[in-house]
Amino acid sequence: MEEVLEKVEEQKEVETKVSEKKEKKYFRILGITLWRLFAYFIIYSVIGFVVETIFCMAKYGTIESRQSFLYGPFCAIYGVGAIIMILSLQYFKKSYNTLFIGGFIVGSITEYLVSWIGEMILHVKWWDYSNAPLNINGRVCLLYSIFWGFLGLYLMISLNPKVDRFINFIKEKISIKVLQTFVTICILFMLLDCVATAFGLSYFTIRTIKENNIEVKNQEYIDNAYEKIYNNEWKVKLIDQFLNNEKMLKTFPRLTVKDVNGNIIYVRELYPEIQTYYYKFG
Repeated sequence: MEEVLEKVEEQKEVETKVSEKKEKKYFRILGITLWRLFAYFIIYSVIGFVVETIFCMAKYGTIESRQSFLYGPFCAIYGVGAIIMILSLQYFKKSYNTLFIGGFIVGSITEYLVSWIGEMILHVKWWDYSNAPLNINGRVCLLYSIFWGFLGLYLMISLNPKVDRFINFIKEKISIKVLQTFVTICILFMLLDCVATAFGLSYFTIRTIKENNIEVKNQEYIDNAYEKIYNNEWKVKLIDQFLNNEKMLKTFPRLTVKDVNGNIIYVRELYPEIQTYYYKFG
């Protein structure tokens, strides 16, 4: 019996060494292969979508879209945040305290940058903490920064080891080439979806500001962009079919714009005829 067990252990060691040799050829960042990072992004984006949907049900009593993109159940800030935190928190793994501090700092910086990019490039605000105590430009606040700290702690100690085991389990059941092809297709789909979303949000924001006579700081840009869009017959047909007001508000029900005086305007309030949720409890 002991000899059989020894042979099994030897076989496991051989298989582990073979697996390690195969993975050595892949480029790594802080010891993690790109394929695994891509897998993290997909998995955590889907987890984020589920978490945000449940949170919305609990807080607002509605089932509504919590997507980052026009298509697919992906909340990308969770995917991006998870990758950044997993890589960055390698330097904070000395203790629970350092992991919490690392999550607090890294999560807050990530959230701020994502919000800033959305506002500066896409001219939209996905969230606003202006009314929360100890906030910075409405993009981050103390409460959610503390949340990021606890999330970093939970991520590194409990959740990510489980995700790693899940990925390893899938790798044992599916050939590496099939798995890589699947991940590649998902990433390409999400990239195309991201580009389509960027154009869609930009067109929708410009249309909303112009048609509702909202005065904004970059008014000249909005006026010129609106003329260019609606003088193009092909773009108008595309918008009417795929990027109309109902589609955009159903997908991004909590979008806001800021007027020239700094007032936050919820876009859904400008279109009361459009139901922005899928189901409302009570």
